[in-house]
Amino acid sequence: MTTAAVRPPLERPRLAVLGGVCAGLAAHLLWPVRTVRILFGALVLLSGAGILLYVWLWALTPLERPVDAPAPVSRRVPVAAVLVTAAATAVFVELGAALSSREPVTVAAVAAAIVFSGGSVAWSLVFDAADPTRSIRYGVFVRTAATFLLLFAGLVGLLSRSTAASAVLSMLAIILAVAVLGAPRLVTLWTSLLAERAARVRQDQRAEIAAHLHDSVLQTLALIQTRAGSASEVARIARAQERELRDWLFADDVPSETDVAAELREIAAAIELDYSVRIDVVTTGVAVPTVSAALVGAAREAMLNAARHAGGDVAVYVESTAARIDVFIRDRGPGVDLATLPDDRLGIRESIVGRMTRAGGTATVRAGEGGGTEVHLGLERTDD
Repeated sequence: MTTAAVRPPLERPRLAVLGGVCAGLAAHLLWPVRTVRILFGALVLLSGAGILLYVWLWALTPLERPVDAPAPVSRRVPVAAVLVTAAATAVFVELGAALSSREPVTVAAVAAAIVFSGGSVAWSLVFDAADPTRSIRYGVFVRTAATFLLLFAGLVGLLSRSTAASAVLSMLAIILAVAVLGAPRLVTLWTSLLAERAARVRQDQRAEIAAHLHDSVLQTLALIQTRAGSASEVARIARAQERELRDWLFADDVPSETDVAAELREIAAAIELDYSVRIDVVTTGVAVPTVSAALVGAAREAMLNAARHAGGDVAVYVESTAARIDVFIRDRGPGVDLATLPDDRLGIRESIVGRMTRAGGTATVRAGEGGGTEVHLGLERTDD
């Protein structure tokens, strides 16, 4: 007993000659592609039924699903160039008909020139714009040729002994030629308008969600931290969830470029997951897009020391100007005295003071006012 072949789903391939209808239908029916194409060609002779069937299947048949990343749609037939060629043929027929005073042929030729030229421009803007095999120069050539053919067709129709129908079509061709000149700009403006409108809708929805969550979830998480105490496991989890939720809600308000403050906030969030500590990072001044590895590394070591030996609340203050960056890390622990530290305790001497000295900056560690330790890191800015 032979098992029946499994039919693949009816899908149009992304790499096709024209629309991929024949290839997709042949794969679904397990027929040769040539047979399907011959069948469509035969149906075209039946009052254009093959064309209607092809367009119908093209509109309703989905594209094949890519395996990993979305793949672009490519067509081997330069449809826009073919339509421009057909429009040029119609214009030459119109010119010959006008010279021989054959009015019906002139009207039909002008109409064909309008249809083919307009179709080439529409295809170039809609389909070829997303086709990686079609260059920008190709699209400019198609639109320029279509504009010239429309103008020529319109002028020939107006200068010939035209009837009312020919004059109307000739004026329509000239109007379309002017419209084609501004079509790319209009498409760009329309796309930008749609994108702006979608962004505004997303922003309004995000603001509404943020307001609701701020009145409920965020206040609840803050209350949990206050009641549980900064050193408890519950407060640590609530703090991490609050930070993650705020980052999601206000992601658009955070600068896209990585700066010192953004890196210190990421470090603080990671430390809070490992230690029972609450780290608040406050920034002032201008943004610092160029991150100093030495400054960030020294600040991370100071924040880790505060989390390990002090706990509780740790304040990180970043002050940046056009010429200098200063970072202050303050905790409320028992304090530290560098003079009394053993020689084998190299965490502060090397990871903080030594690292900043090698980078050309300064690092001071002293007892804070009212107890605790204050670490001051300073570095001159050398941004290009």
